[in-house]
Amino acid sequence: MKAYLFSGQGSQFLGMGKDLYKNSHLAKKLFQLSDEVLGFRITSIMFEGSMDILKNTKYTQLSIYIYSVIKARISNSFEPDMVAGHSLGELSALAAINVFSFEDGLKLVNERASIMQNICELNPGGMAVVFGLKDSIIEDVCNKDHGIIVPSNYNSPEQLVISGEIQALRRVCSYLKKIGAKKIFFLPVHGAFHSPIMKPAQKKFKKILNKIYFKDSKYPIYQNVTALPVNKSDDIKKNLVEQLTAPVKWKQSIKNMMDHGAVSFTEIGPSNILQGLIKKILRNSV
Repeated sequence: MKAYLFSGQGSQFLGMGKDLYKNSHLAKKLFQLSDEVLGFRITSIMFEGSMDILKNTKYTQLSIYIYSVIKARISNSFEPDMVAGHSLGELSALAAINVFSFEDGLKLVNERASIMQNICELNPGGMAVVFGLKDSIIEDVCNKDHGIIVPSNYNSPEQLVISGEIQALRRVCSYLKKIGAKKIFFLPVHGAFHSPIMKPAQKKFKKILNKIYFKDSKYPIYQNVTALPVNKSDDIKKNLVEQLTAPVKWKQSIKNMMDHGAVSFTEIGPSNILQGLIKKILRNSV
């Protein structure tokens, strides 16, 4: 069985999509549609913009969504048995398998990114990747800190991302280094994504989701919140809301896909970040 995986934030690059625009009539049509729906030239930011502009949460998320869905739509070999998306990638995956339209997905991503960006400005936070410690140890250290700090991305057996208030993040990272973390690096973001700090976003995002027409999914999507296959539209929407504050259970999702018959994993997105994680997960599962 074939699994398709959709990239999340961090996979963007300058000039992304320009080759697709030049070489595919359908891609060109969808890029132009993106500009029309959004009311500004996102294509200019993707094709010719600066990295400083592209790394803005709003433009990053829109660019990755547009690129990923277009790549799936123009592919002659996109025939999934199951799909998953890393954080933002869930929305790309859902559009690619026609749970909602490309245009509605644009609106969702645009609103989601704006809401998240606003929270980041009002309540700045941070994220850090921790290598070389067991999940249980990192979880315990986070639980014992008096600030807001939680595991946010279970990416692979070798790395776990933590997310929270800046001071709490620094305290926890300092302590994790002392007790044996092989490496820790801070992500270039100004928000504590997938943490309780994002809770104010849930109510607003739920209202937006309820205005969009969702179909039940033809293919099971392994959502971040549960790491389990979902097909029903109501369940999909509920999980999208919860995902804003819940950790991304990525390694758990991949293992479950393998248990349910996946023998190949194809990444769809601007880069191959997920492929590196998959190799580590597969190696650990042998």
